[in-house]
Amino acid sequence: MAKKNTSSPASPAVQGAAAGSSARDTAVGYMHSMLLQRRFEEKAAEAYAIGKIGGFCHLYIGQEAVSTGTLSVLRSDDYVITAYRDHGLALVRGMTPRTVMAELFGRAAGCSGGKGGSMHLFDRKLNFLGGHGIVGGHLPIATGVGFAISYRGGDQVCVCFFGEAAVNIGAFHEALNMASLWNLPVVFIIENNRYGMGTAIGRSTAQQDVVKRAAAYAMIGTSIDGQDVYGVHDEMAAAVERARKEHRPTLVEVRTTRFMGHSMSDAASGTYRSKQELDESMQRDPIQLLKKKMLADGSLTEEHFAKLDEEAKVAAQDAWDFADAAPEPAPEELFAHVLSDGPTADTAGYVEAGR
Repeated sequence: MAKKNTSSPASPAVQGAAAGSSARDTAVGYMHSMLLQRRFEEKAAEAYAIGKIGGFCHLYIGQEAVSTGTLSVLRSDDYVITAYRDHGLALVRGMTPRTVMAELFGRAAGCSGGKGGSMHLFDRKLNFLGGHGIVGGHLPIATGVGFAISYRGGDQVCVCFFGEAAVNIGAFHEALNMASLWNLPVVFIIENNRYGMGTAIGRSTAQQDVVKRAAAYAMIGTSIDGQDVYGVHDEMAAAVERARKEHRPTLVEVRTTRFMGHSMSDAASGTYRSKQELDESMQRDPIQLLKKKMLADGSLTEEHFAKLDEEAKVAAQDAWDFADAAPEPAPEELFAHVLSDGPTADTAGYVEAGR
């Protein structure tokens, strides 16, 4: 049986938000996390615009409370898996800005050796399992991770993030059905920003109240405000506890907004959504909502906010400088990790144990 881990949550980017922290430290930790994601993504947008980043690039701006609130309740041995809008989640889980930016730049110092790019961030040591570019394709993987946890007798949890468009994919139904049938410790999180690429949810989904689908799989479903980091934290804590203690999955709809286009090649407004709609959504910027709350309760001053913001900007610029100076992968790396000659030192133990 796997050894149980009872350590406190471990997401280095959420500094001060660990169990037992004061309310002020928790709030500052949340603010640090969201500012780091925001300034990093702004820097990534700048790099993409001048050709430093190629391929696809999907930014997380506007959704920072989802990653921060959710991952702050996880342990270091829990698992995180997501779709292609993965930069913010990787940073909160503990991947360094340098490692993430180097991957975006296609450099050898990146988390996937520069060969994965924006959509394929991965770090086994952090149990961060991607970064997947196929809509809905990673949901069965999350169910498989949940099965592995249960099979080994562990008490870890797998959280799986995906957009609302994925609820119409066959893999969504198969993954949730099996997770409920087999009592697997998986939290399925719909990041509902209301647009699958450029298609509004009302044009693609007959039942727009997507969390109702939980009833079809006899699991609890809940909807929450994704712009309120405290609300996200509280609901996710309950879902994670359910998975850990009861081995029951949960479907959570997080209502949020991306302030940028679907990807860097997509306009933020003026095509499938109006500027007025976007402006109204941006009135509920998660960073500004948290800032307002902290200023009101005395846990933050304008000077302290400016200091935190400057630290985030410095970290983002440092990541750019590091990535820009890092070497590209060697030509022979093109053939690495394509075929396997058999068990490696990393996998031999599992093979020998029949696992």
